[in-house]
Amino acid sequence: MQVGTVASINVSRGGVPKRPVASVLVTASGLEGDEQRDLRWHGGPDRAVSLFSLEIIDSLSRGGHPIGVGTAGENLTVSGLDWGGMVPGAEVAVGDVRLRITGYAAPCSKIQASFLEGDFTRISDKTHPGSSRLYARVLAGGVVRTGDPVSVVAEESKVPGT
Repeated sequence: MQVGTVASINVSRGGVPKRPVASVLVTASGLEGDEQRDLRWHGGPDRAVSLFSLEIIDSLSRGGHPIGVGTAGENLTVSGLDWGGMVPGAEVAVGDVRLRITGYAAPCSKIQASFLEGDFTRISDKTHPGSSRLYARVLAGGVVRTGDPVSVVAEESKVPGT
């Protein structure tokens, strides 16, 4: 089993960028101290936590995009995982916390400052598969700390009809 690391935990009182904190309590409602301005598109049980890959952020940055940790609005920036294995239905362990990936986070214009020419679609799963942020439901809450291990503990069922 591949094990990554929590590179950064990011929260805000609404909007972006989200700022790093050393640790946070994660509940079914999301991260303590993190708020969303527009609950039509953010938050709720199936979008309680947003995750993103540090390797993707670094790659975009090397390509000239002014992106940084937390500027795309992710709560947990993780490193060392095969991001392609992070798919809807996968169960992920983050320290003692358990999450289920519920979907790809559609990017919006609020994060355009993180991209060359404002092209926030650069992290859209529809146009750039494998480069999207992910949303997750909290299966088991707890405290997450920077440096905690992250691993996929169960993948989406591959059996047709399930």
